[in-house]
Amino acid sequence: MILQKTKWWGGLLLISLPLAFGAWLVGFPAAFLVGAMVGAIVYSLTVATKVRVPRPVFVCVQAVLGCAVARAITSSFLDSVTRSGAIMLLVVLATIMAGALVGWVLVRYGALPGTTAAWGSSPGGASAMVAMAEEYGADTRLVAFMQYLRVVMVVLTATLVSQFLLGATAASSSAPSFSSLFAATPLVPTLQTLGIAVAGGLLGKWSRIPSGALLVTMLLGGVLHAMGVDIVLPAWLLALANVALGWYVGLGFDRSILRYVFKAIPQLLLSTFLLIGMCGFSSWVLTRFVGLDPLTAFLATSPGGLDSVVVIALGSKVDFSFIVAVQTLRLFMVILIGPFIAKWLCRFARSPSAH
Repeated sequence: MILQKTKWWGGLLLISLPLAFGAWLVGFPAAFLVGAMVGAIVYSLTVATKVRVPRPVFVCVQAVLGCAVARAITSSFLDSVTRSGAIMLLVVLATIMAGALVGWVLVRYGALPGTTAAWGSSPGGASAMVAMAEEYGADTRLVAFMQYLRVVMVVLTATLVSQFLLGATAASSSAPSFSSLFAATPLVPTLQTLGIAVAGGLLGKWSRIPSGALLVTMLLGGVLHAMGVDIVLPAWLLALANVALGWYVGLGFDRSILRYVFKAIPQLLLSTFLLIGMCGFSSWVLTRFVGLDPLTAFLATSPGGLDSVVVIALGSKVDFSFIVAVQTLRLFMVILIGPFIAKWLCRFARSPSAH
């Protein structure tokens, strides 16, 4: 059995790593995440295996990304919240309302169960929504499919938009090299960072907060960073975390889920792009009337997961503090009011034939 699992992981490596490194060498944003994710989806759909990224590994990934975010949480982060708090709240509410509207359409006119459609369209952390949906009677398989389909579409869309908006910059920058990927980092700051990741990951797991490993590590690291503690992440470690995250998302797609929701795929794709389009309109409003640059506005309003958007934003010239603040605020608000929205949709958005 051990040899069989080793063979499965070897096959996944052979498919996904060339895609990840190829995308990285040509300067594609979030190359390791996207390459690993696409490879995992192809592998999961073509090879009938039960290989999955273990949950502890995903917690470690969130902790590493939390440290990456913490490097940007300085006084400028607090200034961004203080200066643009009202705008951030409006962006968050607009994204949540867009998700609720898409859920209403699916419940009212689609062939999906009400509770499942409501939770599947919630623009929050995918794993958090799946875990919460089960407690409210939703079909977790379909909720997971809807959430991860949206994550994939959002990541690909956001990456393509980033590439389009930064095309000239990317072309003029020097090509990445393997020496930069494995460049040495100072020992003490690196050990400090790993300590923060371990402490934040454990506290986040014990706190049972959805995405707690990321959020707690981010807050802990941000406070320490603001106090003068250096946070240094080796490039190879961040790349490894991106690969693991891509696998975690991509391996969520399997044949049984696809067979189960095959007839609903057109509805799910339409609802996903409708939500992305509505959030894209919100980003245009921010660009037009608030003065944000297009990529910052797009990533801030993007209805994908916090960790995935963070990975894309880390490799782009954007207002990182604004993006992280908006995405984090939205995650908390969706977790808090998501159950009420789901209940409301199930009660008032039933199709006419259901009455």
